[in-house]
Amino acid sequence: MRTKSIFLIALLGFVGSVFATPQIQHWQAPSGARVYFVEDHNLPMLDVAVNFPAGSAYDAADKIGVAGLTHGLLDLGTETLSEDDIARRLADVGARLGGNFDNDRSGLSLRTLSSETEREAALAILSEVLQRPAFPQSVLEREKKRLVAGLREAETKPEFLAERAFGRAVFGTHPYGWQTSVSDVEKIQRTELLDFYRAHFSADAAVVALMGDVSRQQAEAIAQRLTAHLPPGGAARGLPPVVPGIAAQEERIAHPASQSHILIGAPGIARNDADYFPLYVGNYILGGGGFVSRLMNEVREKRGMAYSVYSYFMPLQQPGAFQIGLQTKKEQVGEALRVVRETLQSFVRQGVTEKELLAAKQNIIYGFPLRIDSNGKILGYLSLIGFYNLPLTYLDDFTKQVDAVTSKQIHDAFERRIDPKAMVTIIVGAPEKNRE
Repeated sequence: MRTKSIFLIALLGFVGSVFATPQIQHWQAPSGARVYFVEDHNLPMLDVAVNFPAGSAYDAADKIGVAGLTHGLLDLGTETLSEDDIARRLADVGARLGGNFDNDRSGLSLRTLSSETEREAALAILSEVLQRPAFPQSVLEREKKRLVAGLREAETKPEFLAERAFGRAVFGTHPYGWQTSVSDVEKIQRTELLDFYRAHFSADAAVVALMGDVSRQQAEAIAQRLTAHLPPGGAARGLPPVVPGIAAQEERIAHPASQSHILIGAPGIARNDADYFPLYVGNYILGGGGFVSRLMNEVREKRGMAYSVYSYFMPLQQPGAFQIGLQTKKEQVGEALRVVRETLQSFVRQGVTEKELLAAKQNIIYGFPLRIDSNGKILGYLSLIGFYNLPLTYLDDFTKQVDAVTSKQIHDAFERRIDPKAMVTIIVGAPEKNRE
């Protein structure tokens, strides 16, 4: 054991000496926005992201899909710029506008050269898009048609059907389980987008992340510029709690796919959960570590029943899903389910070996520099840290937290948080039960 500890200490020292974590600066802008900044002059680039608590879970129950369309139309026309104007001006300065949208967050990002002319032109566009979106009626109608067509096509695909049924089964009536339908999209009105924007895209809710070739003084000015004229907001930004325990259930959905798509899971953990690191390291051993995971070994390597099998936790503001997924031939669904369930039960009941734990720590710690090896990745972490109020030392502490995890902590966390007998199982392209 002493040799293993010495090895990990040496490994941590090696990682730290080769790839130092970025130094994060944090302040609150006069607008009320929270700002997270890493100053780096190695590349003549600036990356900026602005996120809001305005993801799909913030839809009203009778207005599902409004959050997504609001996000989608932010950069498709402002009070002074058409979508063609936006695209042309970005291209003129070599800048790129992007976005992210999930259950919790809605955000826009910008990558631009840091030279003054290009930077100022690009930031002017982002400022306009964030603070003066117009949600043009003609664009809304076009995007609604595009979204409806996409949904109708998706509804023919087994993976979409599986994810939709899984979300409903795991989260029930909680907004995390809501799914946008064609009828939801067809009834959305422009006024609903405007109302959602005014309620959820306020400065005091904004998290601004900046990474790159500007000074602290410049970063302060940029953050204020991007948020000073956001709407006043005022909507409640909390989400209802996710019910932690669910009843076991199995749903089989007919589909002509050549393979059955299987999802198994239950509510998992929130982003700031005290069990995050024991569950993270433990899940790497269970099904998150690719070819070195137990599920891959049992299902693929030993029995050849699936090309890939995985497990993961999706931590959100409220507990997101714990999910196991695989695809297998229809005639071996029953056997594959048996192996997966027995592997999970054994894992929860017996825990991990010291050999497995050491290998997992080595892989996670040694691979950590790849998580922060680009400006874009660091920007993503700045947004994550800010949005979920994680410690500013989160990146500094990550490998230390991983190294501190014990097999006892993993066993204890999985026993308390994961009940193999209280899981939902979704099978799309399933054979009749009595024919397995």
